[in-house]
Amino acid sequence: MISVSNVTISFGSYKLLDSISFHISDTEKIGLVGKNGAGKSTLMKLITGEQAPTSGSIEKPSGIRIGYLPQIMEHHRGRTVLEEALSVFGHIHSMEEELSSVTDKLSQRTDYESPEYAALIARLNELNDALTLESGLSPRARAEKVLFGLGFRPDELERNTETFSQGWNMRIELAKILLSQPDVLLLDEPTNHLDIESIEWFEDYLKAFRGAVMLVSHDRRFLDSVTSRTVEILLGRIHDYKVPYSQYVTLRQERISQQTAAYENQQRMIEKTEDFINRFRFKPTKSNQVQSRIKALEKLERIEIDETDNARLSLKFPPAQRSGDVVFKGVDLTVGYPQKVVFRNAQIEIKRGEKVALIGRNGEGKTTLMRVLMGELDPFEGEAKVGHNVRIGYFAQNQEDILDPSETVFGTLDRIAVGDIRTRLRDLLGAFLFKGEDIDKKVSVLSGGERARLGMAKLMLSPYNVLALDEPTNHMDIRSKDILKQALQSFDGTLIVVSHDRDFLDGLADKLYEFKDGRVSEHLGGVQDFLRKRKLENLQELERRAADNEVKTEKTANKAAQEQFRQRKVLDKEQRKIQNRISFLEKEIARLEGRIGEIEATLAAPAEKDDIMELTREYLELKLSLDAHTEEWTARMEELEN
Repeated sequence: MISVSNVTISFGSYKLLDSISFHISDTEKIGLVGKNGAGKSTLMKLITGEQAPTSGSIEKPSGIRIGYLPQIMEHHRGRTVLEEALSVFGHIHSMEEELSSVTDKLSQRTDYESPEYAALIARLNELNDALTLESGLSPRARAEKVLFGLGFRPDELERNTETFSQGWNMRIELAKILLSQPDVLLLDEPTNHLDIESIEWFEDYLKAFRGAVMLVSHDRRFLDSVTSRTVEILLGRIHDYKVPYSQYVTLRQERISQQTAAYENQQRMIEKTEDFINRFRFKPTKSNQVQSRIKALEKLERIEIDETDNARLSLKFPPAQRSGDVVFKGVDLTVGYPQKVVFRNAQIEIKRGEKVALIGRNGEGKTTLMRVLMGELDPFEGEAKVGHNVRIGYFAQNQEDILDPSETVFGTLDRIAVGDIRTRLRDLLGAFLFKGEDIDKKVSVLSGGERARLGMAKLMLSPYNVLALDEPTNHMDIRSKDILKQALQSFDGTLIVVSHDRDFLDGLADKLYEFKDGRVSEHLGGVQDFLRKRKLENLQELERRAADNEVKTEKTANKAAQEQFRQRKVLDKEQRKIQNRISFLEKEIARLEGRIGEIEATLAAPAEKDDIMELTREYLELKLSLDAHTEEWTARMEELEN
C-alpha cells in the first residue's frame, strides 16, 4: 500500500536516513523503534508528505487517508471537547445539506427525460448510498464512545478544550483521528499522556482496527500487545523484523551474536591464509598454492557486523547550594481553575534533601501542584510557601511550549548561560548526545526525545537546589531513563517528580504524595513500601483500582448515560430511515405528477393513434398511487417533526 524506496534525508553532510526502503501493507501493525533522534518522527512526516526526502521516493495510493498523531501539535481553542471531536464529521453535514438541495431541485423540475434531471437523480442516489454507509451510531454517539474510551467523563465533554492540559488535548486530537476512520494510522508516542485504563482501551481499538498502523512507543508491553512487525532505525539504516518487539530484541541479539561469531571465524581464516602467503610468497615450490590463496582472498565476501549505536547520555547535576530546612509547605490548600476545583484541604511539606514522587491518575492535580510550586497558579484557599534560599529548576511536560522553536540547540543554552559554563557549552551538549552539526539544529526540527534532553541540559546551567520534574521520561528511551535515574539518585538537593513509571521511581523516591478523588495524602517510604501497604503490584494497578472505584460510585449515572446513548442511537437511526424514505417519496411524487401532466395534455387533445381507454386506465392508477405517496409523505413529515 505504501512503498518507501531508497529514501535519504540529509542535513548538510550528515545523513539522518540513508537509502532506506520498506513496504507497509494494508493491514500491518508495525512498531517503529530506535534511539531518540534516530529519525522515527522524520520517517512519519515523510510518509504523510509534511517533509520531502533529499532523495528517493514514497509511493501511496491516490485517495489514501492517513491519520497522523505527532508528538507535538497545535490544539484548537474556543470549542468544547465534544464540539472539537464532532468537527471531523463536517463531511456528513455537507452531504445532508447537498441531499436537501438536490431534493429541492428535483421537486421543481419537470424535464424528466433530460440529462440534467438524470444527473440529479444519480447524485441523489450517490448521496443516499454514502449516508447509508455512515448510518448506525450518530456522530455524537460515536464521538462520545471514543472520548469515554480515552478517559473523558460525561461532565467534561462540555468543557472548553483550553481548560485541559496538553496531555488531555492530545487525547482530543487522538479521538479526532480515530473518528475520521483513516486507512493508515501513524502514531508518534501516543501513550505518553494516557493512563492505564485508556491504554488498555486503545490497545483493544488498535488490535481491532482494519487498516495499517505504524507507531512509535517506548512502552514494551504496548508494542507487544499491538504490533506484529518491528522496524528498527539504527544509524540511518533500516532493519526489518517480522515479529513483535520482545521477539525482535531476542532476534537482534542472536543476529549480532551470529554475525560476530562468523566474523571472528572468518578473520582467523584470513589471518592464517595471509600468514601462509607471507611465509611462502618467495618459495618456488609453493608458488601455485600462494597464488591460489591470494585469488581466494580477493574473491572472498567479507562478513561485516551491523553497526551499533553505543552513544550514551552522560548526566551529573551540579552540586546544590544549601536551602532552608523546609523547601515547600502547603497548608489547607484548595487548588484548581475557574471551571473546576482539582483538590481540597491538602497538607504538604517537603524538606531539604527529600526525594518526593507525586503519583495518581491523570487530571487529579499533580501538574497543578507543580504550577503552584512555581508560582504560576495561586491557591483558592490556604497558604503555599516556598522556603528560604530555594532555587527551583523546573522541567515541564510541554517542552515545546518552553523552548523557542526558532532557536538553535546551541543558542538555547548560550542565551541563558552565564559565567564559566559558557566556555563549556559544547561539552555539555555533547554529554546530552548533541554532537557535531547537531548543535546547529533548530529546536523546531528536534524530536520529542531530543527536546527532553535539551530541556534537561538547561537544568545543568545553574546550581539549582530543587529539581521539579513533570514526567521527565515521557520521550526517553530505556537507556536514557536509567542514566537519568542514576543522576537523580546522586543529586544532593531536593527532588520533586511526577511519574507513572514504577521502575523509574523505585529506589529514587523516599516519600510519596498520592492524588486521588480531590484529596492529597502523604505516604512515607518508597514506591515498593507504598505498593506493599496497598497490596498492589504496580502503579498501573493503583490507577486501575481508582478507575474501578470511580465506575462503582458513578454506576447509576453511567447506566443512565448509556441508556440515553442507546435511545439516541435508535432515534437517530429511525430518523435517518424516515429522511431517506421522504427523499424517495418526493422523487416518486415528482415523477408521478410529471406523467399525470403528460396524460392530461394528451387527453385534452387526443390524436388518432392515442388509446383513450388505456390512457384513462393509466391516469386513474397514477392518481391512486400519487394520493397514496402524498398521504405517506404527509405522515412521514409529521413523524419527523414529532
